[in-house]
Order: sequence, then structure tokens, then C-alpha cells
Amino acid sequence: MSTPIDVSTTAKAAAPKTDMISTLAKKWKKIPGSLIMALHDLQTKVGYVQRESAMRLGHEMGVPLAQIYEVVTFYNFFKTEAPGKYIISVCLGTACHLKGGANVLESLSKELKIPEGTSTPDKEYHLQAVRCLGCCGLAPVVSVNNKVYARLGHDAGRHVIDSIQIDKPMIEIEPDSVDA
Repeated sequence: MSTPIDVSTTAKAAAPKTDMISTLAKKWKKIPGSLIMALHDLQTKVGYVQRESAMRLGHEMGVPLAQIYEVVTFYNFFKTEAPGKYIISVCLGTACHLKGGANVLESLSKELKIPEGTSTPDKEYHLQAVRCLGCCGLAPVVSVNNKVYARLGHDAGRHVIDSIQIDKPMIEIEPDSVDA
């Protein structure tokens, strides 16, 4: 005999995500050519474009899933899988490229043991190349969750990872686990 499920509790738990997607769809639906902006908005809120969310957004905006995936797979900004906790963005814009940005990317790739565009198996780090971080006078630069590391050398991989480790909290406490 199965245990009954409280539908009202289940519906409340699923509501925020559903409401968020509905809100996004309403915000962008009436603006011609707004699919990319809607997807940017979705990824900003969730961290990536999850298949179920893309299907729901497409349905509510009246956009076929195929069209959504044309956009998501064409632009390398969009992620279809959850990125790592620390998103490491290596600038390969002109100034950074000329000052060794490709070497910095290679150093980080070796240090993390992953190719560019992927996350470590434990989902701790995500390594990506970007075209410009707007810090050309500080080249080469790397951004980790919007914190910029500037004028990096060829051995930048270890330096950046060590800096991330220093910045990590010593212990992460879940709000529900604290006794009152």
C-alpha cells in the first residue's frame, strides 16, 4: 500500500520555478525578437538553460523548442548543464591574447584537468574562454565569479586556484542546520 502524497505541499514546492518561468514568459512574449533576452534572463536566474525550463518557456512564449535550441547551441554564452560552483572565465580578447591569455587558459586547463568549456567532475569549477572582460590595460585577466585576477603569468593556473581556496569559507553552514 502506497503512502498518500500531500498535493498542496508538492504544488507549493514546485511553484517558485513555475512562477519564475511564467513571469519571464510574460515579460518577453510581446516583445518581437526577445527570445535571446528571455533565455539570458532564465540563465541568470537558474545558472543554465535546463531542458524542462526551456520547454516551459517556449510553450508559454509560443516558441518551438527547436528554435530555442538553435539559439542556445549557437551562442556559446548559454549553458545546457549546470556549471561548476566557481566559474573561471579566461579572457582571450585581443589585449589578453597578445599578453598570453591562451597560456593562462592552458595552465588552468592542466591544473583543473579539464578542457575549456567543461566543469570538473565534482562540479566545483567550470572553465570557459570569453572574448573580453573589459580590463584590457590589466591583461591577461581571469574572472572567477566576477572577481578579477590581473596581469597573470604563464603559471597562473595554480595561483588562481590557490586564491579561490583562500577565499572559500572555512565551513559552509546550511541555515536549516543551525540549532536555535
